[in-house]
Amino acid sequence: MSSNEVTPPSSRPAAQQDGQGDLYPWYTPRPWCGMTVGIWLKLLAKNRFAIAPSRWPMAAAVSAFSPFNSLLRVASELRYGAAARDARVQPPLFVLGHWRSGTTLLHELLVLDEQFTFPNSYQCLAPHHFLFTERVLAPVLQHVIPKHRPMDAVPISVASPQEDEFALCNLGAGSPYLTWAFPFRAEGTKAYLDLEDLPEAAQQKWRRAILWFARRLTVARPARIVFKSPGHTARVRTLLDVFPDAQFVHIVRDPYVLFASTVRTWRKLIEATSLQGARAPDLEALVLEQFVRMYRAFERDRSLLGPQQLCEIRYEDLVQDPIAVLKGVYEQLGLGDFERARPRLTEFFAEREGFPVNRYQLTPAQEQRIAEHWGEFIERMGYEPSRKIT
Repeated sequence: MSSNEVTPPSSRPAAQQDGQGDLYPWYTPRPWCGMTVGIWLKLLAKNRFAIAPSRWPMAAAVSAFSPFNSLLRVASELRYGAAARDARVQPPLFVLGHWRSGTTLLHELLVLDEQFTFPNSYQCLAPHHFLFTERVLAPVLQHVIPKHRPMDAVPISVASPQEDEFALCNLGAGSPYLTWAFPFRAEGTKAYLDLEDLPEAAQQKWRRAILWFARRLTVARPARIVFKSPGHTARVRTLLDVFPDAQFVHIVRDPYVLFASTVRTWRKLIEATSLQGARAPDLEALVLEQFVRMYRAFERDRSLLGPQQLCEIRYEDLVQDPIAVLKGVYEQLGLGDFERARPRLTEFFAEREGFPVNRYQLTPAQEQRIAEHWGEFIERMGYEPSRKIT
């Protein structure tokens, strides 16, 4: 494996090449397809129904899904609501790290250990009713979802480990990911990264949403949950309010690589999910700003965590010697017998041998912007203040 992820452009499917409009047919489920009628209409109203004509079919598809989500939520709560309210959520393990820092890889590796459970793609797309519908609808959905993520060659399925951030979007808790839906109205979503500038009522709503989701995941499989969302890196204080005994694994990666990869990733996700067309705003400025906001919050809150609550690793070390790095995570956090997980980890890496990677080239102007905005964090993470990516 390599420190630079993602399939080279020449080997990606034609439908995933940069610069095209909608990457998928209009009927392909988007992250917003799990919203109820009320949540969907509030999102549209907040953004003044600013939907590009080219995305009207996508918006119509989401609108068609929303009444079913509302009805199925009622049915699910009638069947499982009491069990969820009584569910005892074990202290979760949170995977932290900026976008493109290796959080997906780390999440996939940790949940190979059967002592853990995790939110999968179907559960995050249908958080309102997955307890009631997953067995029947997940196999159907598998036939219409993309086979790979829009920004790289990583395969996905309804059973793949997924970011709980998508569930929070669909539950109406608010998220910076709503920037992808309305990229030219991003100001209204920035506060959901660290939650600090939100009114207390909105913060409480967010806390209730993640606990609501965790309880239903526990009903689905009563095991310790491994959550993963880059946004959680800026929310340690809030997460401890909800789950006081939670543990955290934080992964860092060369910030110059992060910048190039994140800008490309957000552009592809806007192309795939935006209701305002395939155009994107100044994503470089947005990525630079969010990184600073994320790590100022993380550096402030890390003092709240004891040595057995936080383990930090480097992506470059993980891909160089994954077994040794993961064994160290288990030992520091006291996660139990690592040897129980070793066989499945070995099998995972054997299957990923030769996984294609991407390469990036930054301009001098981009390098200068990164150094100016992120310099203090780059040095704190132990990386070179200035570095060209080839």
